[in-house]
Amino acid sequence: MNEETKIRRGPVVIETDLPEAETPQDAQPVPELEGRAMQQVTRIAARKSGWLGRLFWGGITALIGMMVSVAVWDFVSALLMRNAYLGQVALGLLALVAVVLIVVLLRELVAFTRLSKIDALRREVTDAVSDGTLPAAQKITNKLDGFYTSREELRWARQTMAEHESNVFDWPDLIDLAERQLMAPLDQMAILEVQTAARNVAAATALIPLAMVDVLVALTTNVRMVRRIAEVYGGRAGTLGSWRLLRAVATHLLATGAVAIGDDMISSVAGGGALSKVSRKFGEGVINGALTARVGLAAMEVCRPMPFNALKRPGVSGVLKRALAGMFK
Repeated sequence: MNEETKIRRGPVVIETDLPEAETPQDAQPVPELEGRAMQQVTRIAARKSGWLGRLFWGGITALIGMMVSVAVWDFVSALLMRNAYLGQVALGLLALVAVVLIVVLLRELVAFTRLSKIDALRREVTDAVSDGTLPAAQKITNKLDGFYTSREELRWARQTMAEHESNVFDWPDLIDLAERQLMAPLDQMAILEVQTAARNVAAATALIPLAMVDVLVALTTNVRMVRRIAEVYGGRAGTLGSWRLLRAVATHLLATGAVAIGDDMISSVAGGGALSKVSRKFGEGVINGALTARVGLAAMEVCRPMPFNALKRPGVSGVLKRALAGMFK
């Protein structure tokens, strides 16, 4: 056996064009949960259209309304000429629709009036605190008492405040008495609405696999939550009023950066980290629920006729814990 036919022994180097293997240090990090649905809802609610956009959509709405009105009137007129009885029925239905539309517009106007009254009460409370006199405090407490005269659930609280009001001679104590008696029951009702909305958004995010459906569910849930919170405090917000409130809340949250995920969000919520490890969708649901709770608490401050002073401002962590506990029960 010659030298060329001998089997080579030892290491053999094989050159290839394969890329170098990634090390754990080079691997891309796992993307953090960011509450995508609520982030988009907040941006949609806080988005402001320019005058050109408002003019365009206003013109489109007016044009479509004109086309529908003319088409309906032509239909009723033709039906009257063809058959008088059917034409009269169609004319009656048209009048019914017009009456319902007028009633809806009047309800929206009343809703805006109630919201403006709450804003005026909040300003008067601030002015009374700045004034620092007992007559100013008595004036605003009487207005608050009159504002909630028709609320049966506050009858006992109003009676208690009336019994103790004559024994209070310091204006801070009088305003704190009004807040404890009138606002405490309403705060509990509003917190229940926030917990329900946060639980629904968290469950929808965790269970709905479609990308944009959870955004739609979060948007409708937050609008309904803001409306109910306004009703709790006496605002009676209609459809347009609810959207205006949600827009004001979203603008405030974006301006203060409160819509971002903070250190007090998931770390302080029991089970949030465990849920995100078990399922990314559940972790996303927890974050969207937390952001919904933050929107609800901001809506409480917007709709509340008195700022938080004597009573402790509710926190996101406590509200979300009770909301998630209710979901798992």
